[in-house]
Amino acid sequence: MTSSHARSDAVGADSVRDPAGSSLESGACTLCELPTPADPVTDADVEGAFCCRGCLDVHRTLEAADDVDDTAIRDRLEGESSSLDDLEGEDAFLAVEGMHCGTCEAFLESRATDAQGVRGAEASYATDTLRLVYDPDALEPEHLPEVVSGYGYEARDRGERRDEEPRDAALVKFLIGGGMFGMMVMIWYAVFLYPTYFGYEALADFGSYDGYYVAVNIWLMTTFVLFYTGLPILRGAYVSLRAGMPNMDLLVSLAALGAYAYSTLAMGLGRTDLYFDVSVAVVLVVTAGSYYEGRIKRRAAGLLSDLTEAQVDEARRADTGDTVPISAVDPGDRLLVRPGERVPLDGTVREGRAAVDESLVTGESLPVEKAVGDPLRGGTVVTDAPIVLAVGDDAESTHDRLVSLLWSIQSSRPGAQRLADKLATIFVPLVLALATVATALLLATGSALSTAFLVGLTVVIVSCPCALGLATPLAIASGVQNAARRGIVVAAETIFEAAPEIDVVVLDKTGTLTEGSMSVDAVHTVGGIDADDLLRRAAAVESLSEHPIGAAVVDAVEADGESGLVPADVNGFERHPRGVSARVDGDRVVAGHPDCCRELGQSVPSQLESRIDSIRKSGAVPVVVAWNGRARGVIAVGDAPREEWQEAVATLADGREVVVLTGDEGAAADQFRDVDGVDEVFAGVPPEAKAETVRRLRSRGSVAMVGDGSNDAPALAAADVGIALGSGTELATDAADAVVVSDDLGLVAETFDVAAATNRRIRQNLGWAFVYNAVAIPLAITGLLNPLFAAVAMATSSLLVVLNSARSL
Repeated sequence: MTSSHARSDAVGADSVRDPAGSSLESGACTLCELPTPADPVTDADVEGAFCCRGCLDVHRTLEAADDVDDTAIRDRLEGESSSLDDLEGEDAFLAVEGMHCGTCEAFLESRATDAQGVRGAEASYATDTLRLVYDPDALEPEHLPEVVSGYGYEARDRGERRDEEPRDAALVKFLIGGGMFGMMVMIWYAVFLYPTYFGYEALADFGSYDGYYVAVNIWLMTTFVLFYTGLPILRGAYVSLRAGMPNMDLLVSLAALGAYAYSTLAMGLGRTDLYFDVSVAVVLVVTAGSYYEGRIKRRAAGLLSDLTEAQVDEARRADTGDTVPISAVDPGDRLLVRPGERVPLDGTVREGRAAVDESLVTGESLPVEKAVGDPLRGGTVVTDAPIVLAVGDDAESTHDRLVSLLWSIQSSRPGAQRLADKLATIFVPLVLALATVATALLLATGSALSTAFLVGLTVVIVSCPCALGLATPLAIASGVQNAARRGIVVAAETIFEAAPEIDVVVLDKTGTLTEGSMSVDAVHTVGGIDADDLLRRAAAVESLSEHPIGAAVVDAVEADGESGLVPADVNGFERHPRGVSARVDGDRVVAGHPDCCRELGQSVPSQLESRIDSIRKSGAVPVVVAWNGRARGVIAVGDAPREEWQEAVATLADGREVVVLTGDEGAAADQFRDVDGVDEVFAGVPPEAKAETVRRLRSRGSVAMVGDGSNDAPALAAADVGIALGSGTELATDAADAVVVSDDLGLVAETFDVAAATNRRIRQNLGWAFVYNAVAIPLAITGLLNPLFAAVAMATSSLLVVLNSARSL
């Protein structure tokens, strides 16, 4: 059975305009910048030329947004585009381990652009990705990771699969390296030093061990904690100085190193007022927060595995049958694609006719019939017959363009940054200035050097942003756990900042509002024919076909447990342009398009014609089954909407605008237009235009995208919030900020609820942290606190943040 069962019935004529066949190219689409056909889609009331009707409708609607300054919209969109897009050179995407703040981004970009042959760089610590534009004549791709590796950063090709470090490795390092030695330091303090600070005898008799021996042991263990467990913090401080962007790591490092340096000097002078415990406490508290944050980031670090693996590296020449690398294929070359193989490059069908599965590229479940002259997209799958492809002028693949688009989006800077990071460049210099001024004033008024230094150190310690640093990651960890209990996997921490502000929710149709797979919806018969018998005969013929719609008919029989009832006497199978036929129990049975039945001498009764029309109007595909000269019935095959979709849309529409986005046109899209809660439906939108549509919708406010297919991945990544269904492709789940494991659309709304509650918790924590600093810093400046009490106050503040984060949402 050929795919005329699908697209020719479910899609309007405008959808045949496809930019993939470069022999039809004449320009670039005004919306998505894909090549347009020689006769581009235009309209008198819309400025521009488009590759398809869907792009034209999106452009018309979003260009005519009411009460919006068009210039401001364009400036905003252009401002969000990458500055690397205008550079000449090859793109490369590296995964970089070790990034944890905006300073890391600036440092890595600076190191990369200093290297010979690198023309531009853009880093994103939210996704651990670095995008490079480089001169291939000056740099080999395999040498690019060496450009930025070092200083604690390790780079590799983003598409390269690699065994991950065990998830508990960081925790083991923290517990063994920091926790054990830190605990030993605090035990020495508890039994020896703390009592002496308050005028009491030590709690233990050390015999011949004098106080100097105790101090040296504490110093050794503190040194290990500071320079081993605290190494990432110290590195972050160094990087911030190199980048000229003071961050929280710098303040933490100054507090820890200041206490360590003062205590080391005091120990050498024989004094007992040692603050090694301050160094230990600061390092361990901040490391704990970094560990929680690292766990969240690892969830977001995807390798785009299914699309990367689906990329085609070789092609088969039609003339010789030889297999050659893609790089050896030139425009105009003829390539043979066999059933079950992926189309290697965009082009045009030159020989053959076949059904093509475009789901990985377009996300639409209905297969598409391709005949001579029709365009083919690289990355799609030929299902039922071999075809010969003429490679397009650009010799590129739609599939590869999607991969590149997603990499570009994921390597750009995240739309939202943590509040603590935003304030770091102001807060850190302010604290250091206050500590310096306080120390200078005390020295100027005759205070002792040690007294003045301790006051300055106390200011740095008491303002050490442990509570500030824990405020976000601890609240996020709590939000992740609460979401997981509801069947929602949070993949990116930015969802907790962005989701509560969402104004527009974009819903992909296929696989999101619908089940995403072909199935038999209904069977209609005439002339007293038994529906089960008609379905079994159709399944007998379709069992010899490789067409996806035929597979749905066979699955319907097997799902009823009647596979054994399919007639065994099936022979003489033939494939026709719009259907298939075979002899079943002596009768020649035809299954396919109504026109196929007529061409094979099978009449279609008028009462069946009305059924066929109603099936088409519902967005399904009619499969007519005929034998002995006339059609006996019709099977409706389609992608049925999910049962809960209307209720889910109504919930999402509460205070938000809901938009449905689909590559389908006609009845398949129209069924979602006149539904309460759906404000707009954009139909016939090609996959490359989905991300651009999301960007333009941002003129109306913050946008969330809900999808499941690989073609949705760029739109999921481009949106302020991306939510994928668990049944979706790995690419979609990698690009999303959250994944609904159970495929329950109702949980999409719950995702927003959890994010809003977590966002409130983050703000509560940050509010307390700033109130604490507003009170504690003046006390430290006036000398009312010493470093020990400053450390206690800091720990107490952090404890309150931990307790608040642990409360149920």
